[in-house]
Order: sequence, then C-alpha cells, then structure tokens
Amino acid sequence: MRRRAIRIQVWVNHDENAKLQASAKTSGLSQEGYIRSLINRYVPKAMPPTDYFAMMRELHAIGNNLNQLAAKAHATGHLDRAAFQQEADHLRRAVQQIQQAVTAPEPRNELQGNSNVHPP
Repeated sequence: MRRRAIRIQVWVNHDENAKLQASAKTSGLSQEGYIRSLINRYVPKAMPPTDYFAMMRELHAIGNNLNQLAAKAHATGHLDRAAFQQEADHLRRAVQQIQQAVTAPEPRNELQGNSNVHPP
C-alpha cells in the first residue's frame, strides 16, 4: 500500500521549474523528495563529489587495519611497528588527498557567471 495517499499539484513558472530541477539534481533527490525535505524543514545538501565515496571506503579500510593492529598488539603485548608505520603513512597520504580534493581551487569556468575580480 502506498504510504502517501494525498496528491498535491502545484503550478510553477519556467524559472521556478528550472530552479527546482537544478536544486533536486544537485542534491541527488527527485523533485518530489526535494520538496518533501523542504516541507519537513530540511534543506538538502548538494551531493558530495564522486571521489567522496572512494575516499571514505579507503579511510574505513585504513581504520580497520589500524584497529586490527591495535587488537593484535593488545593480545600479544607486541606492536608490529613496521605494519603500524605503513598504515599510519597510508592514513596520512589519504588525508592529504582528501584535503587536496576538497580545498584545492578549481580552474574557473568562464561560463559560471561574471565576477568583479579579474586576474592581473
């Protein structure tokens, strides 16, 4: 059985429709889902970049490896320093890659609109 039994039809103009479509697409939601989020007092965020999910998987794998090394060290009373250092270095590189992906400036696209700031 359908959970939502009430249908609401809303008329919008071309600009409003374009804004709704763009906002829904940016968030990864359907137009209906986007509107429901707004009704429930949530402003949907833009979907993360495609690299985000790969980065998160890598961080989870590194965390799992470090956890296994810690459990082994606790059980045996001995820490495999080489393996620990390798995972710590892997973690450091992953964090640097994430920082680069998130904070590095991107080339400006001339079609993104006019700006009052002009290169020297």
